[in-house]
Amino acid sequence: MPPDVAITHRPTTWGVMRSRATGTPRDGVPEVVVVPGLAVADYLRPAVCELGAWTRAHLVELPGFSGSGEPPHPLDVGQFADAVVQWLAASGLERVVLAGHSSGTQVAARAAAVRLRNVRALVLASPTIDPRFRSMRRVLMAWRRNHELEPRTLDEQHTPERQRAGLRRVRHALKVHLADALEDAVPRVPVPVLVLRGDQDRLCTEEWARELSGLATDGRFCSVPGAHSFVWTAPSAWSAPVEGLARRLP
Repeated sequence: MPPDVAITHRPTTWGVMRSRATGTPRDGVPEVVVVPGLAVADYLRPAVCELGAWTRAHLVELPGFSGSGEPPHPLDVGQFADAVVQWLAASGLERVVLAGHSSGTQVAARAAAVRLRNVRALVLASPTIDPRFRSMRRVLMAWRRNHELEPRTLDEQHTPERQRAGLRRVRHALKVHLADALEDAVPRVPVPVLVLRGDQDRLCTEEWARELSGLATDGRFCSVPGAHSFVWTAPSAWSAPVEGLARRLP
């Protein structure tokens, strides 16, 4: 993160959540709050910095992972979402675009469905878990196929955070996300929804990504270059679509 990063630790029922913010608030432009993927967060720093070029952007870390505190017990998707809801309610932010990447889309969508006043739009980047891969065996096979397209530097970023979380916690998190259907949450989101998919993503098919945008009350779809972790290989790719959405909001 750049030198001006602000680090906050905020208590929730499900554990203390660390967040890192960069950029400057701009009049009339919502701030962006980003929920990361499974057990990791640091890989999103470059992409969050890109958002910080036109607004203030916050990277929140879920209880039990990255720099956040210990949860009272292993959490499910609804409890992770409630932690984000509590973070948002206590943040003091007036207008927010809530964005999730990978499994963070499931958490972000459930949080947005709560209808908090300050959440004005939802971004689902590389949404999971595609119904075609909704078993442990199928999702791991799809992950391996996608992994062939990702650079080694991504694993180097993920390793310390995965080691900190531990295999048991990571496996539990994957299990509860497999049991959660994102397509059930999206129709309950009352704000505009933008679905972003890397054009080489082997974990999320284009058909399903477009289907999700169609399920939203006000949905749109955008293809960007890259595989599932396009936010690492092309961190600027999501900046323009998210900014375009943010600047159109009332």
